[in-house]
Amino acid sequence: MDEVRDTLVSLNNAGVRMADKWLVRGVNMDICAGEIVTLIGPNGSGKSTTAKLALGVFDASEGEAHRKEDMRVSYVPQKLVIDWTMPLTVGRFMSLTHSAAKRDIETALLLTGTAHLIDAQVRNLSGGEFQRVLLARATINEPQLMVLDEPVQGVDFNGEIALYRLIEKIRTELNCGIILISHDLHVVMSSTDRVICLNGHVCCSGTPQAVASAPEFRTLFGDRAANELAFYQHNHDHEHLPDRTVRMLNDGKYGLNHIADEKISAGGDVKPDA
Repeated sequence: MDEVRDTLVSLNNAGVRMADKWLVRGVNMDICAGEIVTLIGPNGSGKSTTAKLALGVFDASEGEAHRKEDMRVSYVPQKLVIDWTMPLTVGRFMSLTHSAAKRDIETALLLTGTAHLIDAQVRNLSGGEFQRVLLARATINEPQLMVLDEPVQGVDFNGEIALYRLIEKIRTELNCGIILISHDLHVVMSSTDRVICLNGHVCCSGTPQAVASAPEFRTLFGDRAANELAFYQHNHDHEHLPDRTVRMLNDGKYGLNHIADEKISAGGDVKPDA
């Protein structure tokens, strides 16, 4: 018996036209519960427009856009303007534009590992802490669909890995669908179920491995980017430690030179991780 998929959003040949200009068109995309779909592409390629089309912020100018009725959604924007001189605790920030019970705030912060920051000033948070709090805020209403626009901005390499693992944890805990918008074409590939590459239309889509090897992807980002993506997809079974060695997920350990050797064999340039 085939598995019944809980489809949250379905776009069928959908497009958005504004001021006599097509922002994106010809998009076919399904988002199901418990699935992470990543939108990639150059600036102005229609990633944010496609996400807003999925959310219902934009109506389809052509094609069809269907959304699950009464679906709970959350959106974490690419940029959030805050007056950093204003005293604002994390707890207050969590309920700034909508009411939330203290218990729900504590649960959301606990999910993202930031419960200890509830009384901290938002302006004093590190980049990684702030992104975790934003994710916590987005989970308060237990959304069925989350849209995360560049969710690892201002975070170093190790922090990026941790945040993507957190996003995977949120997906699992809430069984929600997640649309990720990202220019980070390396780490995100290991965390997503499907990738859709946009450039005003869908250039290619499929598994991370399929997209990384697609001619359309190589045309947009170059052979080097494609080779590095293939390399990282193969090797993302480890984490980088502060002493610049690497711990395997099975708790084994090897050094930075081992990664360098593998990267050379994969055809990529060797650069130390940030």
